[in-house]
Amino acid sequence: MAVQDITAYAHLTDADVEEIGRRFAEIEKNNRESLGDADVRYIRRLIATQRTLDVVARGAIAVTPAARFPAAAVLGLAKILENLEIGHNVMHGQWDWMNDPEIHSSTWEWDNVGPSSGWKHTHNVTHHTFTNIIGMDNDIGYGVLRVTRDKPWKPYNLAQPLINTVLASLFEYAVGFYDVELGAYFAKKATWEETKPKLDEALAKVRKQALKDYVAFPLVSAGVSAAVALATGKPVGRSAFTGATRAGQAAMLANLARNVWAYAVIFCGHFPDDVETFTKRTLDEESRAEWYLRQMLGSANFTGGTTLSILSGNLNYQIEHHLFPDMPSNRLAGIAREVRAIADEYGLPYNVASFPRQMFEVQRTLLKLSLPNKYLRSDPSNAPEVRSDAAFTDNPEVAAATGHKQLRKGLAMLKRMRPKVMA
Repeated sequence: MAVQDITAYAHLTDADVEEIGRRFAEIEKNNRESLGDADVRYIRRLIATQRTLDVVARGAIAVTPAARFPAAAVLGLAKILENLEIGHNVMHGQWDWMNDPEIHSSTWEWDNVGPSSGWKHTHNVTHHTFTNIIGMDNDIGYGVLRVTRDKPWKPYNLAQPLINTVLASLFEYAVGFYDVELGAYFAKKATWEETKPKLDEALAKVRKQALKDYVAFPLVSAGVSAAVALATGKPVGRSAFTGATRAGQAAMLANLARNVWAYAVIFCGHFPDDVETFTKRTLDEESRAEWYLRQMLGSANFTGGTTLSILSGNLNYQIEHHLFPDMPSNRLAGIAREVRAIADEYGLPYNVASFPRQMFEVQRTLLKLSLPNKYLRSDPSNAPEVRSDAAFTDNPEVAAATGHKQLRKGLAMLKRMRPKVMA
């Protein structure tokens, strides 16, 4: 039910695809050659701002009881910035060109429970190489969610709304144990000798983060609260206990906010309606130009201003990030204008909508696909969450009206053919 022949599906010639690839390579070359002081100032200021927010928030929580919830929000903001616009992008190698050992993909360890080494393998290598290829890209549903009908329905999918909620709340743990691939071990596709080192590394990182947020931070807060109590004649023990509790609660709230936001940003870039999936057949002698085309069709953007872009790690430009994963994120907004112009010229879809719209479509798909296929109304080759080559071959009138460089037109026709209540 996924796309098999990407060039034919796109209604382009081989020469078209190669020209698109050449132009994307030129965009990348031009942007890399123009990287300079302004880009360096951007990332350094961002890191300084994030660290300041983190210190100020933790200090306010320790010193001022009334600041608990506002400071927890600021701490959550600091964690969001570190994970998305800084950590994710630094570990992609976007800032390696600076040759700064502190801001380098080989040395950065981000502020969540996922070891950077495991994440760089499953995300940088596997996901960005095999984007949306069924059976090769484990990011399609993260192994626990059914986001396409290409994944057979199982009775446990009825619990998908609950699984989805838990996944959003504990998203850093899903990422943290992703590379361990415990499922492969239990399915006897990996040995204990292969699994154990990755599991040990993940557990070590979990312990490190737990000690930081739920032991060291509360202890410091308890000490500060005790000192303040001693100076003001209040009960020291009680003040120390409430100080520690306050810090632990703030860290928990901050981590929850960061987890839910990261989940929302990533899901809105990968699972809205009309994001294409592909069969392994697309890899047969896939050229770099065809790889570019697969990234375009297999990703989605959402609209927003500069603040939303920074808070989302510029992953509101998910299409451009997939085309150029190691391009500094502050360049993606400018690149997006060029990419969209190419899409318009070649009649290709450019999947972009508001953040609320993309999130609505994602959640609708997750709810729908918790049910067996017999309850779904849309054609399995032309549903909001999946399309395939058969969408054209099984609809001769659409195929006849969709000529060279007219994929966008054909998709619009197919969309109008779906049931009004999409299921």
